[in-house]
Amino acid sequence: MLQKPNQTMTRFGYPETLIQTYEHWVVLLRDKQVTLGSLILCSRSDATAFSALSSEAFGELQRVIKQIEHSLTAAFHYEKINYLMLMMSDPNVHFHVIPRYSTPRSACGLTLSDGGWPAVPKLNEAYATTAVERAALCRYIQGYWRLGA
Repeated sequence: MLQKPNQTMTRFGYPETLIQTYEHWVVLLRDKQVTLGSLILCSRSDATAFSALSSEAFGELQRVIKQIEHSLTAAFHYEKINYLMLMMSDPNVHFHVIPRYSTPRSACGLTLSDGGWPAVPKLNEAYATTAVERAALCRYIQGYWRLGA
């Protein structure tokens, strides 16, 4: 198992943006919020191809996704959820997790709309959070993580 964070984890603010750690994955708050509750689901390995992940990582992925969906449902009552594996700039296996909704959502003093609803998310219009906002959103989402299975 990787002892230090990989390049993609670091790029997305690890450890400051950490929501939850698993054996093979980490869930991070996305510093640029496409919609409120946008996350990064990142492999802890150095793999740069989805097919290069271990069978154990694939096995754990189901549990992690269930936890993400349970927690984001409780926190933001999303209507749809998008998992985008883009990996153009950040090399290690990761997904951008974008909760989708037709009306604005509010938490931690922020109110954000889903500018792309009902089509593709508008990644280029994401809200750049401050360090204070990121910390508050991490704590907020972590509070719902404890409720999950």
